[in-house]
Amino acid sequence: MSGVCAFNDLMSKNSANYVSLSPLSFIKRAASVYPNRKAVVYNEIEYSWSETYKRCCKLASALKRLGVSRGDVVATMLPNVPAMYEAHFGIPMVGAVINAINIRLDAAAVAFILSHSKTKVLLVDPELAGVVSKALSLLEGRSPVVINVRDDSYTQGSEVGDLEYETLLDAETDVGGWQLPSDEWDAIALGYTSGTTGDPKGVVTHHRGAYLNAVSNVLSWSLPQEVTYLWTLPLFHCNGWCFPWTMAAIAGTNVCLRRVDAKQIVALIKRHGVTHYCGAPIVHSMIADAVQGGVDEFSHKVHGLIAGAAPPASILERMENIGFDLTHVYGLTETYGPAAVCAKHADWDNLPLEQRVLLNGRQGVAYPLQEEVAVLDPETLLPVPFDGETVGEIMFKGNIVMKGYLENEKATKEAFSGGWFHSGDLAVVHPDGYLKITDRLKDIIISGGENISSLEVESVIDSHPSVHMVAVVAMPDSKWGEVPAAFVQLRDGCAVSEAELISYCKERLASFKTPKKIIFENLQTTSTGKIQKFHLRQKLAGAA
Repeated sequence: MSGVCAFNDLMSKNSANYVSLSPLSFIKRAASVYPNRKAVVYNEIEYSWSETYKRCCKLASALKRLGVSRGDVVATMLPNVPAMYEAHFGIPMVGAVINAINIRLDAAAVAFILSHSKTKVLLVDPELAGVVSKALSLLEGRSPVVINVRDDSYTQGSEVGDLEYETLLDAETDVGGWQLPSDEWDAIALGYTSGTTGDPKGVVTHHRGAYLNAVSNVLSWSLPQEVTYLWTLPLFHCNGWCFPWTMAAIAGTNVCLRRVDAKQIVALIKRHGVTHYCGAPIVHSMIADAVQGGVDEFSHKVHGLIAGAAPPASILERMENIGFDLTHVYGLTETYGPAAVCAKHADWDNLPLEQRVLLNGRQGVAYPLQEEVAVLDPETLLPVPFDGETVGEIMFKGNIVMKGYLENEKATKEAFSGGWFHSGDLAVVHPDGYLKITDRLKDIIISGGENISSLEVESVIDSHPSVHMVAVVAMPDSKWGEVPAAFVQLRDGCAVSEAELISYCKERLASFKTPKKIIFENLQTTSTGKIQKFHLRQKLAGAA
């Protein structure tokens, strides 16, 4: 028995003391403990937690009847409707993997994802039937089984095939024939990153990580059980930052939202007493524009998470002025959404607004159940000094990091080199240990040997009262190699000239950081509020 440890070697896991971690446990408990509590609201539709659980079980049973089993992929092309919420439970209940596809993609991109993931079943909203039909026509070989998800509030569009979601659910009587995964490392979701060069990569995540990040959302945001959550964040983006599972964990109420509309958001907040929501900076900016009454507009406190892009100080200030409490989180598809949070301190409340905005605009510290987030020298993997100046790459380590990229061993190895997940984001660390993004690796502008942070320049331009959105990219220059150029979208009814805006920047930036050209146009964003700068760089190259 030499070398045998009584604590570790003579006691083994068994069904009584070990159960795989899975967010599926949350909905089972919610339905048992709070069966009559409101779970899902959409227009005039309301489902309790008992009803939602049964619908998810029926979806699982229907998928099983269609031949779906462990490791199969079931994809969705759905907006934030009840079926999309139910898919986050019903699909993994049969051991399958949910592939929530970005509904703003074109047919070619959708076809690539369906083919690469070997999707077996596809849930489709009528508004997206045209894109899906074209995507299916581009596939070589077997196409997925299509289930149409009708929406009484959307009477346009069409259907693909003959199967219909509610009809399939109505035909099922099995509401308990599912099991937790035998291994918590089993895949629960597949999410494709936006491909800036080449095809997008398929990020694979597991039950354990989804469970832990769902709980991390509760802990980092101090969520009570009385949460009414508005789905302003696309459920297809990082599986709604794991909030489908978070809401089941606390048995809160989900208010579904088909499309982001500022006036409707404000109306729903008032109608349902919405307490929490998430979104990219542009979503919060739209809400601030729509709110007319300032801090007196709402009778209750509203909390928001802001992420998707580094938040301009102006947005944090505007939201505070209308009485909204924003918390900044940071993460990537590869980290299940948020994996770092700007954890607030009580004494910050006593500081002037300008200082609070600076503190709350940082990307912060590791999420409660993420093991570690660090800013390291990408060459040596040594931590940068906590001086707020030395730039390194943000890297993650822990249970809330993806399994890897689907069928892309090379990219997976590169992402995990040195035992860390490499984010590709550059940052500094302040003396209090809070990190602050300075730029993406590929967005740094090197002008005459000097590094220029595009985010720094964007922050200055965004502070101009006439500016709605801005993106700064490198423009080729015969003398300096490259110089900053800014694409600017102005607020409705506002006007400012290129010369005036450049002068505004010169007063606030070093000369070499000041944009040498400003292009005024409407900026297109991704579903997560990000501006794809590679398109803008291509425009500049074409013009040159």
